[in-house]
Amino acid sequence: MSAASVAPTAGGVTQVVGSVVANDPVGAYRHLVISAPGVAELASPGQFVALAVGGPTSATLLRRCFSLHRVDAGRGTVEVVIAAHGPGTTWLTQVRVGDPVDVVAPLGQPFPLPAEPTACVLVGGGYGSAPLFWLAQALRERGCHVELVLGAATRDRLFGVDLADGTTDGVTVTTDDGSAGHRGWVSDVLGDVITRAGATEVFACGPMAMLKSVTDVAAAHAAVAHVAVEESMACGVGVCMTCVLPITTQDGVTKMLRSCVDGPVFRGDSVRWDAFANGICHVPADTVGAPRAGGH
Repeated sequence: MSAASVAPTAGGVTQVVGSVVANDPVGAYRHLVISAPGVAELASPGQFVALAVGGPTSATLLRRCFSLHRVDAGRGTVEVVIAAHGPGTTWLTQVRVGDPVDVVAPLGQPFPLPAEPTACVLVGGGYGSAPLFWLAQALRERGCHVELVLGAATRDRLFGVDLADGTTDGVTVTTDDGSAGHRGWVSDVLGDVITRAGATEVFACGPMAMLKSVTDVAAAHAAVAHVAVEESMACGVGVCMTCVLPITTQDGVTKMLRSCVDGPVFRGDSVRWDAFANGICHVPADTVGAPRAGGH
């Protein structure tokens, strides 16, 4: 249980020192269950948590942010899926049952849920599929038909194929090397899935290049894409501005918005995908406040 906690703010965010309930391998990833009282009842699918790493004496000051895979308000637990990419995430994959973890959550904007029952396709790349199963549950509770497309480079990089049965109305799997499902990318099969399901809404989480492709395919099939972007976040609460990306707002103006507080979920057709190249986000020249050629 928590050793300390901070009451929720007006925005519904709370900070709690929880404890690890489970840390299990799942394919190439780790599945953490954390007791974090007060978080689950505030959270919605698409939001994320910011976890402190390294322990109380660590020099690793920045938190690491992860999409909420599932929550259980009755048990007071939250679940995340983690891949070890660096010292911080590696530390998290090695925590033991009972270890304390400082949690700030829920953060960010959730996936928008349709007001009426409709057909939806959910697309996940690698462990980016983690938040989609909770979303699928919420959509089906609203009477929506839900199909899932899961993709990864190889079989062991997929997440959640075994969770799809009973959670969705159909699942399609792709791998780059053909070790599971269709050989190729999610974008190769997405159009057919949208057509077969008669979907008007597409929800996606995964690498940025995949999100662009999903947006393009959805638009070509008259569907609206909602994407949870994977920009790097240093603070997770809107202070540091490291996660800004160019978004075209409803008035047609491009602004640099923070993916941590204004996102991470955006309409796919609002993201300026033309600003991304070689893993770097540039500032389009027509962005509000962008530097002018030749100086200010």
